[in-house]
Amino acid sequence: MDRIFQHTYHVAGALSANIAIRFTAPFDCTLLHVSAVASNDSDATLKIGDSSDDDAHLVAAVIGDSGTPVEFERGDFVGDQFPRIDDGDVVVFTLDFDGAAGTAAEDFTLVATFAEG
Repeated sequence: MDRIFQHTYHVAGALSANIAIRFTAPFDCTLLHVSAVASNDSDATLKIGDSSDDDAHLVAAVIGDSGTPVEFERGDFVGDQFPRIDDGDVVVFTLDFDGAAGTAAEDFTLVATFAEG
């Protein structure tokens, strides 16, 4: 049975710019589920990709607002497939908002669930 593990990120306060959270996969794994939310009513979107394509796994999708997370699962990922991530790949979670026209996310939280192997 493959081990399940999670990466949790929280950015306190109001974002003044887009953010890109990056990490290198320590072993082969599969992205199973992502939950993302802001504490306010923002216009933020989330992309998930790698160092060469920031939306290789999830094309810009609106995150949850006012403390109610939105879930991203198999059918939300590119190709309706769980993203496969190889040992050493750089994984990039990009939170984007249009500062001129949108509202910045506040107290952003992201939880990503992976299976090893």
